[in-house]
Parts: sequence; structure tokens; C-alpha cells
Amino acid sequence: MADWPILSILIFLPLVGVAFILLVRGTDPASVENIRRVALITTTFNFVTSLALWTTFDPAEPSFQFVEKTTWIEGLANYHLGVDGISMPFVALVAGLMPFCVLVSYVKITDRVRQFMVAVLVLETLLIGAFCALDLVLFYIFFAGSTLPLLVIIGGWGGVRRISAAYKFFQFSLASSGVLLLSLIALFFAGETSDIVALQELDFSEGLQLWLWLALFVAFAIAMALWPVHTWMVDAVAEAPAAAAALVCAVGVKLGFYGFARLVLPLFPAASADLSWLGLALGLVTIGAGSLLALVQRDLMKMIAYASMVPMGFALLGLFALNQQSVQGALLLMVGHGVAVAALIFAVAAIAQRANTSEITAYGGLAGKMPWLSAILLIATLSVVFVPGTVGFVGAFLAFVGVFEAAPLLALLAAVGLLAASAAGFALYSKVVLGPLETEAMRRMTDLTVREKLSVAPLALLVVVFGIFPQPLLTVNEASVNRLVAQHEGGAATTTGPLIDTSVFAVEGSTRDAVSQGIHASGVEPGVDLDQ
Repeated sequence: MADWPILSILIFLPLVGVAFILLVRGTDPASVENIRRVALITTTFNFVTSLALWTTFDPAEPSFQFVEKTTWIEGLANYHLGVDGISMPFVALVAGLMPFCVLVSYVKITDRVRQFMVAVLVLETLLIGAFCALDLVLFYIFFAGSTLPLLVIIGGWGGVRRISAAYKFFQFSLASSGVLLLSLIALFFAGETSDIVALQELDFSEGLQLWLWLALFVAFAIAMALWPVHTWMVDAVAEAPAAAAALVCAVGVKLGFYGFARLVLPLFPAASADLSWLGLALGLVTIGAGSLLALVQRDLMKMIAYASMVPMGFALLGLFALNQQSVQGALLLMVGHGVAVAALIFAVAAIAQRANTSEITAYGGLAGKMPWLSAILLIATLSVVFVPGTVGFVGAFLAFVGVFEAAPLLALLAAVGLLAASAAGFALYSKVVLGPLETEAMRRMTDLTVREKLSVAPLALLVVVFGIFPQPLLTVNEASVNRLVAQHEGGAATTTGPLIDTSVFAVEGSTRDAVSQGIHASGVEPGVDLDQ
């Protein structure tokens, strides 16, 4: 398989499915069913291909694997692809979620099915391409291009306020892509290459690092839906159909996180050392804002969107704490949240479609009427609020340990935000599932169909499996994370010093030992000793 262009296959196979869909003529029920089957088969085959990639990936190798490189635009850009332990889990996440997005859309999307499935498959190509691109031009095309199919889906198949949501999504995406484009152009001229791997070997001046760091920080903060540039994500999740809402929350915002990990930290280690306080502060504020806003929501989808800001903020804290535990935890948190929030959105969309509303006050007492949905909703909610036994807890715990090692006060403040997020999650579950059946609409509710179970139950199962056995997700990124941290430490050694002295947050050896004992008692293996 090493001789195969497997990354190109993963990226462009969905476009083969698009070609077959376009060959299907007619709008009769049989033709529509064939379109859905082509989309499901294509996404399933791509998922299987991503599993083959995962099984042949060498987790002990920190550098990029399955590299494909050829001249594309002479003197400007190369067709350069590769994956490492940081990008590999995101590639698998995209490929793994797509079949479930198609399944969820079987019943919910009945109008212009051909166009919808084409948009979904094109989106898969662009998302996987963004996580595999090792050239600035290629990365920008995939990154910026991924907003177009999402824009079409939100505006074409969304709710009552879909046009307003699509317009806001376009505005914020344009701002993010515009700042990113200007930054990448400056980076290209400064480094005289568009090769991301080659750029990581260059030593940029501190002044240039500062300005490019700030510009990319703005671009990726918008893409990651951090406070205060988060409103586009909330409206998109509230108005988009279930598949698109899940892709926005589970994958789309992860592109911003990936941009921080792939470009900001390794390319500008000195600036990252000086300005890490900005990432930590924004992460902390995002946790607080997301928690409080989720508590006061009356719409289920908006509550999920605001609650999703909490793991985004916590992952940013872990990333900018810049030690092995915190970065590994942040990566695991992003991937685990992607699986859990997709299951949560699919489950909520199922009951919202039956009740024809997503207002929380319309629900209650569904435990007896919908046991399957209640169980799946509980598992997904527990993961989103980081309860032990779920993948969300493992990622959050590792990130917390790493942040605590770097800045205990920030970790404790973040923990308060996590408690508020937990309250929002349990409020959602109790109001929807528990209590008496007070309305006729709730009494008429039926449990998940077989197709709905197939589209959400496997995701809930993965949440538990990886919560109990997280080692495969930790092993795959350990070497690459160590390399990223080493790059940062090596580059940061040349800086004149951080803008804020964080030595006051240093953790004494006894405290570190206690934390280390807590990790081993929990059964989580972070991969390195805390004293290393």
C-alpha cells in the first residue's frame, strides 16, 4: 500500500461518487434511491480506505507518511500531501462521519436529493484534502473551498432562518479566508517556498513571526468559532440540516484547531512562546462564555452549539500550554468531541423532526416512549460534559493535567467553566428525557427507526469504547506531538523571553507527583512521565 497514492484516493474518491450521481437520470423514487445508495457506498468505501490507512500508519514515526509530491504550478506550488499523527485522526474522523451523515439524510432530505448528496461528497473531498495538504496553496484551496458546499447546504436545506445563517456563515468565512490568504502570501515571499515542511526548517525573524502569528491566530480563531467570533457557528448549527450541523460542529471548526497545530505553533515557535498567553486567555474566555450561554438557551441546537465552545476553548488551552500531555489531550478532545457531538446532533434532530420544534420547553418524559434515543442521548451528553467512561473525559483529563502543569490557576478556572457546561448538558437531558409526559405530541412519539439506529448508535458505541480504551488514539499521535513540542522548545529558546512571566504558575515536584499518581490511578496512559 505504500506505493499507492492512498491519500489522493481518499481525497478524490468522493468525486467519483459525484460523477456516478450525475449519471443517474430522473427524479422518480427509484432514481432518488439510487442517488442515495451511490453516496452511501462511496462514503463507506472511503471510510474503509481510511481504516486501511490507519492500520498501515506507523505511530512511532513522527514525520509525515504516505507522502505524495509532484510539481503542480512551477515556481509557486506543488501537489504535496502527507499525514502524521496530528492529521491522521482528523482524516479518519471525516471519513468515518460521512456515511452516517448520508444515512441521517435519507429521510430528512427529500427535496433536490441529487444536489444535496453532491454537496456532501464535494465537502468530504475538501475536508480530507485540508488535513492532508503540505503546501500552502493547496491547503488554502481546500480550507477556503470547504466553506462553499457548507454554504450551499445551509442556504438550500436549512430551517426558517437559513438565508440569514448562510449569509453570516459566508461573512465570517470570507473574513477568515481573506486574512489567511494574505498571511500565506506573506509567508510564501518570506520563505520563498510554499512547502509547509520546508518552511518549518526556516528561522524567521521575531518581528515577522509576531505579525504572521497574529494574522494566522485571527484567521484560525474565526474558523474555530472562539469567542467573540462564534456566532456564525451557533446560527449554522441551529439552521442547518442534521448532517451539515454535525459536520460544522464535529469537523468544520476542527480545521481552525488544526491550523494552529499545523502552521502557527511549528512555524513561529518564538512568537508562540511570547504570545501563548493570548491563546490561553482566549481559550479560558471561550470556556466561560460557552458555558454561560449554553445554560440560558431555550433551543436544543443552540444549546449544543454553545456547549461545543467549551471543548474548543479547553483544547486551545491544552494546545498553548505546549507540553506533551496537554497537546495530546487537546487532540484527543477534538476527535472525541467530533464523534460525541455528531451523535448528539443526530439524536436531537430525530426528536426535533418528530415534534416539529427544537424548543426545549416542548419536551419532557421521553424515557419511556423512546428508550433507544434516551440511552444514546445520555451517552453523547455524558461525553460532551466529560464524564468518566467516555472519550470526552479522557481528552479533557489529559488536557487538564497538562494545563495544570503549565499554569495551575488557569486550569482551576477552566474547571469551573467545565462544571457550568456540565450543568447545561444535564439540564438538556433532564428537560428532554426525564419528567412526566405532559403534551399530546410527546405521547405520540415513536422510538428510533432501524435506519436512525444505524446512523447514531455506532457513534455512541465509539464514545464508550474509546472512553475505556483510549490507547489507540493516544498512540497514533504521541511521536508527532513530541516532535511538535520539541520544535516549539527549540525555536522558543532563541526568543528574548515571554511577554508575561509564567514562572509564578510553576508546579512543585510534590504536586506533579500527585497529579502523575492520579493519572495512573485513572487508567489513562499519557505516553510520557510528567517529570520527563
